[in-house]
Amino acid sequence: MVETYGDDETVRAILRDAGDTWAVVGLSNNRGRAAHGVAALLQRMGKRVVPVHPRAETVLGEQGWPSLREVPFPVDVVDVFVRSEAAGAVADDAIAVGARAVWFQLGVIDTEAHRRVREAGLLMVMDRCPAIEYGRMA
Repeated sequence: MVETYGDDETVRAILRDAGDTWAVVGLSNNRGRAAHGVAALLQRMGKRVVPVHPRAETVLGEQGWPSLREVPFPVDVVDVFVRSEAAGAVADDAIAVGARAVWFQLGVIDTEAHRRVREAGLLMVMDRCPAIEYGRMA
């Protein structure tokens, strides 16, 4: 079993207080992917979802961007649906753009990225899912 990073207090702080603009990295129009379902739930919970994917597709009515650094407005939370090997670079981008929090989805694990994000003063959750946590915290 892999240890999860992010206690319930941090999860609550991100879900309730970190802000309403969530960049979902890896979000595309593929409805069969977990990112699509989670993004739809985030929208239902009142969050603005910003798709970040190399194809820069419009998803769930929101314009997409090819990278986090190209989003032309502030992002509060960066929700990461990429392989663990690529997640560290996304975490570094989140720090660079001034996000308040980073959320690595289930199975996305990079302990060095977690350390960098926390040292930069951002909230961080790793190897958890906001859709599950919303239901659990309700």
